[in-house]
Amino acid sequence: MYRKTIAFVDLHAIRENYSLACKLAPDSKNIAVIKADAYGHGMLRVAEALQDVVPAFAVAILDEALELRAAGISLPILLLEGVNDVQACDVAAANELSLVVHNPEQVSQLLKASSPGDVPLWLKVDTGMHRIGLAPGDLKSALERLRAGGHDVSVVCTHLACADDLASNATLQQLDTFKACVVGTDLPISISNSAGILAWPASHADWNRPGYMLYGSSPMTTDVESASGLQPAMTLRSEIIAIREVPAGESVGYGARWTAQRASVIGTVAAGYADGYPRHAPNGTPTMVNNQMAPLVGTVSMDMLSIDLTDHDNVAIGDTVELWGQDVTVNQVAIHCGTIGYELLSGVTARVPRNYNP
Repeated sequence: MYRKTIAFVDLHAIRENYSLACKLAPDSKNIAVIKADAYGHGMLRVAEALQDVVPAFAVAILDEALELRAAGISLPILLLEGVNDVQACDVAAANELSLVVHNPEQVSQLLKASSPGDVPLWLKVDTGMHRIGLAPGDLKSALERLRAGGHDVSVVCTHLACADDLASNATLQQLDTFKACVVGTDLPISISNSAGILAWPASHADWNRPGYMLYGSSPMTTDVESASGLQPAMTLRSEIIAIREVPAGESVGYGARWTAQRASVIGTVAAGYADGYPRHAPNGTPTMVNNQMAPLVGTVSMDMLSIDLTDHDNVAIGDTVELWGQDVTVNQVAIHCGTIGYELLSGVTARVPRNYNP
């Protein structure tokens, strides 16, 4: 391992974050969401670390589930997007996968599949997200069609659109819509994502679906006490590969986006957008060097970025730079970049080695 841009992943922290999700909703089962390569943390290693404490995993697509099965993960796996053709239905059955069903076309495909009853189904209702999900009025007819075809419908679920915002009434409206449409179904239900678990106890149900919080960050737009115990699971680090003095009036990087207002000391760091660090990160985005904040200056390039070391003492080539992690949170970086931590974590590229601490 010659290049020093490394994502250090703390598997123990992920286990602790899962434990926190369980403590916050003690009457629920919590299905660990490990889609998108476990939000960039490494799906297989995260699954191995959690498989003795979780009842099931959730991923987005069939390929992710098959990768888990090929690696020997035998726990139930739920496909959050379901599948859209008969062949995929049969593959899901052969691999003992569970499917979310979120539109009438999927219902029809399942009724044509060769393995009725072999695929546990979660019926998803659109209560206001307007992304995927059956219309509330179509839930019971879909349930009747699937049961008549010999299928096992085991859960009814929905997804919260605005649970990260405590000031929004949308979550309460969604809960009311969902409560009304599931009357008489007599099935277990699932509502909460990470934000629901952290901030909306009324959304805690038979099954919760913690995702982002497993990796140690809060999805909330404001601080909530329940998130204070989360432990960041990824620390993205690199190193300084050059240090130079830049006179006042001179610029740094592509497009001369930053110009020194005083004589400055600039460090070049061996990380860039090819590693997943956002190119659109603005001047002033924080990094940490030797326990001191060092702001980003200039445009992030493919393999390098620049930081201002002018007020730092005893900084040398080879010193470690934390891009996000324990001291600079991924949410802090995301706020500066006008995005969310989910995007940054899941965007760390394959050329960045993951170094695991069990």
